[in-house]
Amino acid sequence: MQGSDAAATRERATADRSPIAVQAARRRTFAVISHPDAGKSTLTEALALHARAIGEAGAVHGKAGRSATVSDWMAMEKERGISISSTVLQFAYRDTVINLLDTPGHADFSEDTYRVLTAVDCAVMLLDAAKGLEPQTLKLFEVCRSRGVPVVTFINKWDRPGIEPLALLDEIERRIGLTCTPLTWPVGPGGEFHGVVDRLRGEMVRFERSGGGSSAAIEEHLTPEQAAARFGGDWVRATEELELLGLTGADYDRETFLAAKTTPVMFGAAVANFGVRQLLDVLVDHAPAPSPRPDAEGHERPLDTPFSGFVFKIQANMNRAHRDQIAFVRVCSGRFERGMVVNHAETGRPFATKYVHQVFGRERETVDEAFPGDVIGLVNAHALGIGDTLHAGSPPVTYPPLPSFAPEHFAVVRATDSSKFKRFRRGIEQLDAEGVVQVLRSNRRGDQAPVLAAVGPMQFEVATHRLDVEFGVPTAIEHLPYRLARRTDAEGEQLLRTAIGVEVLVRARDDTRLALFLDQWRLRSVTNDHPKLLVAPLLAGEAATA
Repeated sequence: MQGSDAAATRERATADRSPIAVQAARRRTFAVISHPDAGKSTLTEALALHARAIGEAGAVHGKAGRSATVSDWMAMEKERGISISSTVLQFAYRDTVINLLDTPGHADFSEDTYRVLTAVDCAVMLLDAAKGLEPQTLKLFEVCRSRGVPVVTFINKWDRPGIEPLALLDEIERRIGLTCTPLTWPVGPGGEFHGVVDRLRGEMVRFERSGGGSSAAIEEHLTPEQAAARFGGDWVRATEELELLGLTGADYDRETFLAAKTTPVMFGAAVANFGVRQLLDVLVDHAPAPSPRPDAEGHERPLDTPFSGFVFKIQANMNRAHRDQIAFVRVCSGRFERGMVVNHAETGRPFATKYVHQVFGRERETVDEAFPGDVIGLVNAHALGIGDTLHAGSPPVTYPPLPSFAPEHFAVVRATDSSKFKRFRRGIEQLDAEGVVQVLRSNRRGDQAPVLAAVGPMQFEVATHRLDVEFGVPTAIEHLPYRLARRTDAEGEQLLRTAIGVEVLVRARDDTRLALFLDQWRLRSVTNDHPKLLVAPLLAGEAATA
């Protein structure tokens, strides 16, 4: 379906809807998932550039003088060229409001990415043309599969040598079980990228890189006859491959895409802005708009009921001048208006929404209203925690909690200057509230030496860096030998008090007792000695790797 036809269809379909449902239909809320170095932050910038939300696209690893990416705002991100924190970019494209949630690519920050994926309606799976499906991409895709999130596949870096396109499609279908239905197809092999065949429009789009690649690519639309005359064998090969795909039934079907059974596939090169506009058009024309969300009891809350939403991320000190904290809320139903008093479902207390921002990377502006699918930032919302529900009016609602990943790395952290203990404690509490790390405590170690628990060791680097830079507290860190965490109870804590190679601590955020084990062998040995001992796996770890 072409863009104008899709717009006309949406206009007819929304004629009899409520004003809130009409606004929700204009929203597209999605995340980009990928393995590190596949080009995720570069694609994020390119999408914002094509929507004219920024004047010049940044680059994670770019030429001298080229701007840094807007979405990577943390000092460590700019130094290392990786995404560490999730950010939210909102911008308009055509008649649609785009909410793009940029996620960490590094495996150590899977927990942050998992939380973000609870707040989206669609995902773009970004693959490096030379590497195909990589481990972190597979892990994140499994989270999408478990949540039934539809996935659009964008094969990046086609301006460099890579795997044959048919082989890439075969790998996707073989390893993750999604049927590939290409919407664009490359003309020219990897490294000799002329443009793409637009299967829906029956034409070729030729790309020409703009100066430095920091502005939108120049596009030329060619008929099949014009493309054949100019690109000869490369055009013939592309059309033959598409004929083969047609014979295998690899034609786009929106119903199976929305059911997460097929994935539309597109080709491009984000660093040169090739194929980026086509991806935006597909997201606008074919990706799902927000739909009713199930509450904690499994009942769907209609879009046009009063406002409701849930907190999926907390971030402090995005603006060092303000030293504030932002709770990111996905709006699930109703119309949000700045200043309205809503209910905090977890405490039953009223919550005032005086200071509300829309966030564009590190930049922000005040927002007066928002609709289902939008992400709003509540400033200095210290009473809110990750997974909390806010709602207005009746009926009340509580959305399912966001569980934590099972940590695999543990370390004791101490302030090297005892006179800064108050700041140290405040910084630890802040990092715990944001979910940067999980904070574990015990009487044995005391408040001055909490244990940090993380999915990956780089989370410790982020934690100590932020304690130093944001709170002015230099720290020393001591890694512990434990590799497994299991939930236990008070009786289990007593049984394990004298066990060798085991330590029981309490997770600060929810008072859950966690038993830490050196390895699987030690866990089996202890459970054999105490068959009635409660040592339950942590739920999110199971969900994320199912």
